[in-house]
Amino acid sequence: MNNRTRNAGFLLAVLLLIALPVVASAAAPAPEYTTTYTIAVKSDGSATWQIEYRTPLESDADLAGFEAYTLDLPAVYQPQVQDLMQRSATQASIAASRPMRISNVTGSAAVQLSPTGKFGVVVYTFTWDGFAKADNGLVIGDAFSGGLYLAKDNTLVIRYPEGYSLVSVDPAADQQRDSLVWYGQRSFAPGEPRVILGKETFPLIPVLLGILIVLLIPVIFIVYRKRRRDVADMEEPEEPVTLLTADEQKSVEDRIIRFLEANGGEQFQSDIVRTLGLPRSTVSASLNSLHKNGVIVKVRKGRENLIRLVKTAI
Repeated sequence: MNNRTRNAGFLLAVLLLIALPVVASAAAPAPEYTTTYTIAVKSDGSATWQIEYRTPLESDADLAGFEAYTLDLPAVYQPQVQDLMQRSATQASIAASRPMRISNVTGSAAVQLSPTGKFGVVVYTFTWDGFAKADNGLVIGDAFSGGLYLAKDNTLVIRYPEGYSLVSVDPAADQQRDSLVWYGQRSFAPGEPRVILGKETFPLIPVLLGILIVLLIPVIFIVYRKRRRDVADMEEPEEPVTLLTADEQKSVEDRIIRFLEANGGEQFQSDIVRTLGLPRSTVSASLNSLHKNGVIVKVRKGRENLIRLVKTAI
């Protein structure tokens, strides 16, 4: 392929993509390059296009031709691409009854080395305002008013913004993950591919659950602290303690110990009071003495104390 043909090849690739009527009706030649069209659609309906044109540089003549192309890119080829895409956007704007405009056209060229050889890579990027219809979602496709054509080994990638999910796509993509991918050789009818995206619904239930949890945290903390206080404070409210002599105190303690031994080593404090027929204050004072001497332990069970025998008093 001579230099002029090679340099014209990229513009042909763009023409084949947008399928202007004169090109869509013509038989496409087998290209000696690959082109990847990546269209990143934004929530306002605009799109950032990136067209990457890759051609093998198999000889010194190929390299020289590519370097010449690189030198002419800013003044010659970039304006041609902008003009071509603006004409396509104008035609699509009429068909879709929506303003469209091409802006921010940039171009770059570089030689890349890879395990499979040396390649000349040209990348054009631009913004297409009004590319998709933004109306409580996104509808992509009416900007392709003349249809599309992908040559062999060429690729079309459509990416959609965060917060949107795929509703439908026609024709089906060859690959679908976080973007939609079609591979050439293939032709698309006017208005295709048609992609409909819906806004993802606000996750109301998880948010409400989160708010509920946040509101419950203080309540849970208060309940937790109260339970800790209940465990730490084993004493029930007692009536005034009746003063006993040492012998009387020893007698009551001995009765409590024998009662516990006869009933498996543990009883509720209320049962001790009821069974022994003693005042609560008297039983409470005796239990406090036994607890202090390590004879019994008090275990909180709900609103009561469970008295558990540890060892027999000496």
